[in-house]
Amino acid sequence: MIGNRITHRTADGVRIPGTWRHAFIRNGGHYFLTDLFIYADGLIDCWGLVTIEEFEEKLRTGWVATSFPEGGEASVHELADWKFSEPESWLTPELLVDEVRDTIDQLNRRPDSTGRCLAAVDVFLADRTEENRAAARTAFLAVPETQRRYALGDMDSKDWPLRVLVAGPGGRTYLSFDETVTQEEYDSALAYFEERARWRTERSTHVPADGPETPHAPALHLSHSFPNKAVEDPGKLGLRHDYPAPITVADSDYPSVAHAYWALSVTEPETRHAITTAETAAAARKLATEAPRREGWEHTRTAVMTSLLRAKYDQHPKLAKILLATDDATLIYDDMNSTFWGDNAGRGRNWAGRLLELVRSELQARQAGILEM
Repeated sequence: MIGNRITHRTADGVRIPGTWRHAFIRNGGHYFLTDLFIYADGLIDCWGLVTIEEFEEKLRTGWVATSFPEGGEASVHELADWKFSEPESWLTPELLVDEVRDTIDQLNRRPDSTGRCLAAVDVFLADRTEENRAAARTAFLAVPETQRRYALGDMDSKDWPLRVLVAGPGGRTYLSFDETVTQEEYDSALAYFEERARWRTERSTHVPADGPETPHAPALHLSHSFPNKAVEDPGKLGLRHDYPAPITVADSDYPSVAHAYWALSVTEPETRHAITTAETAAAARKLATEAPRREGWEHTRTAVMTSLLRAKYDQHPKLAKILLATDDATLIYDDMNSTFWGDNAGRGRNWAGRLLELVRSELQARQAGILEM
């Protein structure tokens, strides 16, 4: 299960999402507790990127270890060393491969073995034939044994309703200590799933009191561009900070938000004038980078940018309509010069996009008459 263990790697400028789990690697007869990284493209990093087939070979040869000898030497790099005493492992090579395959499915938002099991259970509950029960049982047993207790997301009942349901009255579950399933137990399991279905239906239609938690509009990518002149219908190009949309701020005129930002960042009045009158936003930035920055600029720059964006969309209604037309989409802004302002294939903080979303929300509030701006 992925949980909050989220990571990524970058390949050819593309962010590949991933996750990690603990594992032991046996190198030279020594066992190292380390992190096993699993990525959405199916590669696994076990001290080197390998495919799932190569990973199975790493398990077969014991490079990735799932069993440990009495007295075997183990360590965590630069933290501790110890020897195994009465070691016991819950994993086998087969179980670990199955869990890794599930993780790759989860990273790709595909049904994993648990998802496939629950889908088969739904088929059985809709048409309770022995054939459908057998299919559900097969799907349940395909879930790695270490993960079955989590299948229902219910740590009180764990997998009891599942194993009873797929065994059926008079059947036996996969656990040797379970008794033969009685009719009463089976009826109780059926009632559990009926209540679960009712709860899922209610949950699927529930909307938080202050609105949806995720955008319904697809994300919009504001890629690198160098606009030198205004056009009649700029589209999303008009949302770039360097788009030539003149603004007036504190009785000063600037050719674009970018010009204003860089002019306000410097201390020298002469440089500020040169930046303001620079032919392009790129030229304005170059002049600013060669001049001293205002003291504390890094702490105030987001507030300055927010004010400049408000001025831009207040003073250019056509551009405000373009911003409003993005609805509630996540705005992904690239900035080849800054990982602070740009998203840059997931390597940046995307503050430019985030502040555009803030100003868009303010415009929407004004349009709805909720706030007087």
